Amino acid sequence: MNLKGRSFLTLKDFTPEEIIHLLDLAAKLKEKKKQGITGNSLKGKNIALIFEKPSTRTRCAFTIGCIDEGGHPEYLGRDDIQLGHKESVEDTARVLGRMFDGIEYRGFSQETVEKLAKYSKVPVWNGLTDEYHPTQILADFLTLKEQFKILKGLKLVFVGDGRNNMANSLMIGSSKMGIHFTILAPKSLWPKEELVSLCLSYAKDSGSVITITEDLDAVTGADAIYTDVWCSMGEEDKAAERIALLKPYQVNEELMKKSGKDNTIFLHCLPAVKGNEVTEEVFEKFADVVFDESENRMHTIKAVMVATLGD
Repeated sequence: MNLKGRSFLTLKDFTPEEIIHLLDLAAKLKEKKKQGITGNSLKGKNIALIFEKPSTRTRCAFTIGCIDEGGHPEYLGRDDIQLGHKESVEDTARVLGRMFDGIEYRGFSQETVEKLAKYSKVPVWNGLTDEYHPTQILADFLTLKEQFKILKGLKLVFVGDGRNNMANSLMIGSSKMGIHFTILAPKSLWPKEELVSLCLSYAKDSGSVITITEDLDAVTGADAIYTDVWCSMGEEDKAAERIALLKPYQVNEELMKKSGKDNTIFLHCLPAVKGNEVTEEVFEKFADVVFDESENRMHTIKAVMVATLGD
């Protein structure tokens, strides 16, 4: 399967077969990494890493993944370039596209990452925007495959802010891969109807069941219960209001037991605010899985770079 030259902006743009290809490649690269084997598919490639928002996993994953495959990563923080300030996004993209072979962007606007892809003429990878976080979903799905050996037919429940980038992206990915996906959230934090309709159309092809509800009993039968911080970056002023609204949706032992299954796992994209969206008890009980998920950011991001840019 040839993905060379493609940008990775949202999972909307990728078929189930292409997503499986990326997951299989990530698993192979992970196994090689464990054996101390690195590659040279990015040898001679220069990669720009644009970060308007700070990061631990995304920055480290792109940096290590690039170096492991022989490339050179260049970190560009918000104060290092003029992106959208003294210079338009379009012009910045055209400059970077002349100097770099690939561009990662982590920031606020999905429109920005799309403009970078349109005007740079090189592969652009979405490291997170306010709307989507597609590289995280690949890491989540690789983790699910490691835990359950399959994806299709699993039941995944996302609990918390049901209209944030994680809920959006998990719904897209799950509906494409045949994972039964539930968003458990107060009605004021449900995803946009337009996105739900799109995912329902994907679900018709994959056999996925998409559910959006306020009912805590919806976790019954869950193979995995997933949560994220209640206030995303840039929403700090809403913290008190969000905590009050989402307190009933905390992932705790009681909620985990509602699954009715002994092998239900807990997932979190990190960083976690323990005591808010998840209790310390639940987090530590599933810490090994959560940090497998975190490590898998590196292997799946490396797979995306290798598949779309590597020789």
